[in-house]
Amino acid sequence: MSSKQNYELKPLFVERMQDLLGEDFKDYLKAFEKTPLKSIRVNTLKISVEDLTKRLEAKGWKIKQISKSHPEIILIESQLQPGELGRTLEHMIGYYYVQDISSMLPVLALEPKENEMILDLCASPGSKTTQIAAKMKNTGTIIANELSLGRIKILAANTERCGVTNAIITKKEGFALCKRLKEAGMQFDRILVDAPCSGEGTMISKPRTIKMWNIRTVLTLSKVQKSLLSAAIEILAPKGTIIYSTCTHSPEENERVVDYVLRNNPNIKIEKIALPVKFRQGLQNWRDEEYFEDLKHSCRIYPQDNDTEGFFIAKLKKIK
Repeated sequence: MSSKQNYELKPLFVERMQDLLGEDFKDYLKAFEKTPLKSIRVNTLKISVEDLTKRLEAKGWKIKQISKSHPEIILIESQLQPGELGRTLEHMIGYYYVQDISSMLPVLALEPKENEMILDLCASPGSKTTQIAAKMKNTGTIIANELSLGRIKILAANTERCGVTNAIITKKEGFALCKRLKEAGMQFDRILVDAPCSGEGTMISKPRTIKMWNIRTVLTLSKVQKSLLSAAIEILAPKGTIIYSTCTHSPEENERVVDYVLRNNPNIKIEKIALPVKFRQGLQNWRDEEYFEDLKHSCRIYPQDNDTEGFFIAKLKKIK
């Protein structure tokens, strides 16, 4: 562990990651020695990629796009002062959003379209809500839900800063909201369930997560995630798409959750995902558990593969 880390990885966590990664576990540990890439997302609701690029290059910043198909994702390759990315005029007026590349991937997989009805079930701090709105060009409707009032304030501030005008913010526990929406007869073209999780993928940038990690939280959250995803499926329109994502590596919060909803919803299938980063297939088994073979179409993003935080993404389609 690097001297910049205040905490040691817990033995049980190490054992589990070794089981997941095998020989690649050494490379995973090396990721803690690196600084994750500095990435931003151009907010195309307020400025074009070209115009923001010119403004940033005029500051002397060296920037790079990671993909021609997603030009709004920009890497900052210059050495900046701590916190400088969040202090610029361009950030304060909403020309860009500071966001890890891995956090942008669920919305790329969701593929929002103009004039759709979209639910962002666990929306704060708003990184993905604002990204969805930009893809929709502020058309259609986003229901952006969050339970915590403190986090709603952050969500509201970010949507306002980014010029989002097609989002309705709701405050309700996710399962209960889905139940109310179902009773009202509402259906959604696309739903993002970026579920609350143990945050294992964020350990390289948030050392506090290392200290907070414990297996009880993982197992408790797995039950919450199953209920959230199951409830969201109830209000998905026929041929609609759900993205289930977490910023954690634990199979109990990822493949186990998706496997559960596949077994209980024969009208749901899992689809392949194209992403502009390196990813690994989802697990088909973990220790004594066997999962649907199609879970190989889900994506595991590891810190050592892209110098980003870790993520899990599964794309589900309602076929009837």
